[in-house]
Amino acid sequence: MTLEHASSAFCESLSAQLPPDSLRPTNSRYLEDPRGRFLGKGTFVALPRSVEDVSTILRNCNNARVGVVPFGGGTGLVCGQVSPNAPAPLILSMERMNAIRSIHPLENVIIAEAGAILADLQSAARNHDRLFPLSLGSEGSARIGGNLSTNAGGVNVLRYGNARDLCLSLEAVMPDGEIWYGIKRLRKDNTGYDIRNLLVGAEGTLGVITAAALKLFACPASVGTAIMVVENPEAALKLLELARNDVGEGISSFELIHGQGIDFVAEKIPKVRLPFKENPDWMVLIEFGLSVGADDALKALFSKGFEVGLVRDGLIAQNSAQRSDFWRLREAIPEANKKIGAVCSHDISLPLGAVPKFIDTAKLRITSVAPFRINCFGHLGDGNLHFNVFPPFGRERSDFDGIRAQISEIVHELVWDFEGSFSAEHGVGRLKVAELERYGDPTRLSAMRAIKNVLDPNGIMNPGAVLRI
Repeated sequence: MTLEHASSAFCESLSAQLPPDSLRPTNSRYLEDPRGRFLGKGTFVALPRSVEDVSTILRNCNNARVGVVPFGGGTGLVCGQVSPNAPAPLILSMERMNAIRSIHPLENVIIAEAGAILADLQSAARNHDRLFPLSLGSEGSARIGGNLSTNAGGVNVLRYGNARDLCLSLEAVMPDGEIWYGIKRLRKDNTGYDIRNLLVGAEGTLGVITAAALKLFACPASVGTAIMVVENPEAALKLLELARNDVGEGISSFELIHGQGIDFVAEKIPKVRLPFKENPDWMVLIEFGLSVGADDALKALFSKGFEVGLVRDGLIAQNSAQRSDFWRLREAIPEANKKIGAVCSHDISLPLGAVPKFIDTAKLRITSVAPFRINCFGHLGDGNLHFNVFPPFGRERSDFDGIRAQISEIVHELVWDFEGSFSAEHGVGRLKVAELERYGDPTRLSAMRAIKNVLDPNGIMNPGAVLRI
């Protein structure tokens, strides 16, 4: 189906049906992706205040066959929130729908609108002595609707799961403008097809999430955080096994950090405090959340790991300031990566047992092309690695534009060989559509296209994202 531009005449007609100041000319904030590689199209941005406003917007866009690009916090890394190639769409920003509608501490439930900033949602939960565990480096600007639409991951997936696992129910608007008032505070609702799980992770291609009921948890009474130096990723995995044997599901985070990433931080963000005088090749950032004795459990883990040769050195945070320093180091790695400038970045997942061999094999294959610097880090506990390739010292990433696709193909082919995924937590967006077509199961892709065609026959929802136009 051919889409039309969001023309001035169309937007003028739409504006007359909405409250004042619901449509504005767009600006660069809504058109640029965070890595600066893409510039989207769009002449107007819609700023609804209610689910009924969203319904009016989608109904008009569907009737006029005008594309709609939902916009949350703009932090996505796969070009899902900017549309550089399709006819200029209407950008639908959820920033005004940011209310936390209610909190139910006894039920461990919070209900929030899609535009609520993740950090604000976390803070609201803490005010009721509860934990909302979704945690990302971009949590100060990411919005929960976008987190759900992309099934965001983060550092606590090992214990609490992805965004999908934290969602009980949704309110949403379908492409034709019909409203699904689906918010319920139920843990069990076995009444047919799960439309919630269809919209979560759909990246705005099947409808617009406007609100959600989300799971809360008791705040761990004892939180301990440590950095431990390991010989290699294989030793890190064995240390993870030791930790699981000791504290079970009490492991909140288990992050693998490569020395190259620390070197980048030291070079580009010198204010960040480094834990060791000399940067080790590999270390892990571990956090326990227990009812009692988290620090004692970390000390016991260090002792066991040291005895069997898995741990060479380590630090256990003695207070909240040191804990913040440890996490600030982890959060600074993507910032430093951006300042260095990656030739190409990869968000991949692997079976845990395959991680060490993959890292070694991928490094050999990549460095056989050129003497690239590789920063491999990520959420080891759930098998999610960020395998990022950087130019040799003294060179620019633009020097390697001609072979960027070749490097990514090497990585993704190897991921396929190891039965992994080319997208662990960032989604498909527009950046990885070709990869989905290449590596996706044909039967699954056929079902996805059928669902898209039925729910969005005019193809207005985030055109070109996930599925090719």
